[in-house]
Amino acid sequence: MTTPDSAGDAPKKAPAKDPWDLPDVSSLVVGVLGGTGDQGRGLAYRLAQAGQRVIIGSRAAERAQAAAAELGHGVEGADNAECARRSDIVIVAVPWDGHARTLEGLREELAGKLVVDCVNPLGFDKKGAYALTPEEGSAAEQAAALLPDSRVTAAFHHLSAVLLQDPEVASIDTDVMVLGESRADTDLVQALAGRIPGMRGVFAGRLRNAHQVESLVANLISVNRRYKAHAGVRITDI
Repeated sequence: MTTPDSAGDAPKKAPAKDPWDLPDVSSLVVGVLGGTGDQGRGLAYRLAQAGQRVIIGSRAAERAQAAAAELGHGVEGADNAECARRSDIVIVAVPWDGHARTLEGLREELAGKLVVDCVNPLGFDKKGAYALTPEEGSAAEQAAALLPDSRVTAAFHHLSAVLLQDPEVASIDTDVMVLGESRADTDLVQALAGRIPGMRGVFAGRLRNAHQVESLVANLISVNRRYKAHAGVRITDI
């Protein structure tokens, strides 16, 4: 029977973790597959400018090295396999039509790595951009299916490549929605996003919710065309 005295001996519940208490990721090496494309180059540039060690990958090492030399800030270039092997966190920024093929070929090199998929499956016709639905549900879920030994997350979908690459833009005012199965992994990606001035990483659910996040890019393209803008996303009240 519980008495007034014994009730006080019950173990206290640990306080909830502060969602903004994020790890230090400054020492981690970030690889960018597709680092010679606009989105990949922009992310590589911003992260390197913030002091992150960055390696960009391409199918041809020479192409990656040339792009790295243009970016400066200590960015290195390598072929995709070497980029994956040497990195702690690997951002996937390849075109959608090469997404599956690229990841299938790097399954071994990406084993044990934290993979951040930022690919948006989109189609285009005379009406504009529209979202595609991969068989797995989303690009991120396709990555998780192809990389069973990797820790797959999704983030960096809604960033303007124009703003990322513009050295005159000091701060990019946007939130980055981060999805994944492990809080430890999504915390790392949130922290990485927060390294870029103006950005904030926000947890937005598990990978099963990645499709609508990827699809929102089609709406942003329509916004940007109508208003001649480089729109991003802000999450309010947090």
